[in-house]
Amino acid sequence: MLKPGKLVALPVTAPISGLTWLAQKIAEAAMTEWLDPARIERQLLRLEQQLDAGEIDEAEYELKEAALLDELREIRATLAEEREA
Repeated sequence: MLKPGKLVALPVTAPISGLTWLAQKIAEAAMTEWLDPARIERQLLRLEQQLDAGEIDEAEYELKEAALLDELREIRATLAEEREA
């Protein structure tokens, strides 16, 4: 049962609690998407397609590929740390 003080504050605290919960869920979803290795793998595939189609040259491909592979290593390391925790 709610205490009278909490009952009076409910019209203010309930929306704030709801917004806090929603913000946490959005942050969790964004982090899950950001840490998805498949996202980087799709970008690598698209990059290779751009090279094959002549949209980018070999130098640009290598530069972008290195950045994506670095990001993929970071993601995998972060996921490994989370599994260990």
